[in-house]
Amino acid sequence: MSAPVFVVEPGQLGDVRAGGEYLLDGTEGRHAGVVQRRGPGERVDVVDCAGVRLVGRVRTAGPDGVRIAVEEVVVEPEPVPRLVLVQALAKGDRDEMAIEAATEVGVDVVVPWQAERSVVIWRGERAQKSRARWVGTVRAATKQSRRARMPLVEHSLDDKGLVARVVATVAAGGTVVVLHESATRPLREAPLPGAGELVVVVGPEGGISDREVDALTGAGALLCRLGPHVLRTSTAGHVALAMLADRLGRWG
Repeated sequence: MSAPVFVVEPGQLGDVRAGGEYLLDGTEGRHAGVVQRRGPGERVDVVDCAGVRLVGRVRTAGPDGVRIAVEEVVVEPEPVPRLVLVQALAKGDRDEMAIEAATEVGVDVVVPWQAERSVVIWRGERAQKSRARWVGTVRAATKQSRRARMPLVEHSLDDKGLVARVVATVAAGGTVVVLHESATRPLREAPLPGAGELVVVVGPEGGISDREVDALTGAGALLCRLGPHVLRTSTAGHVALAMLADRLGRWG
């Protein structure tokens, strides 16, 4: 059975060394010691969401936290290119389902997109609360999937902001793919960048408008079809990311 993973903030594992001891306290420490009742000798991992993984075994556990004998500290390099999902806002919890699965697949950056046909609108306080909910979803998925790196959740973009991001990505040597059912190029033939970002753009329930398609392709994005069927906005992104991650050699 895989060791349970507990999550701390970036930088909190910076001074930890193999052979030393680490106190996992706070919410995660109480969860490990009181809720899960982790006991002496049990294997646990602690990750800082920024690529550092502590591998160790419980020495003592209680209400004040869990003391861990550190056996190994692994620093996972940042992947190149970065996998980015631009997810259009969707009604219900479909967009959150999309970013949860994308995190499990291995996405590195998530970008909320206020598309022309998005039913949901993020403005003002709602935008802050909604982004915070996305961050919580990604954090939970990071822990569940035992990742050492948590995807970055950027602030939402409108069409103008997304076009500017596409221009910047392409200029830096990256690739932007817009999933569209009318595309003739299959995703498996999309060029893979050697650096920068590999961006996948997924539209809302009503699809990406012709105006948006023209703006994005005019900025340098490529239209690609995922397969013979049209997938929901909640599933298209992580299917595409899984295919691209496999091509990049990150799976298997």
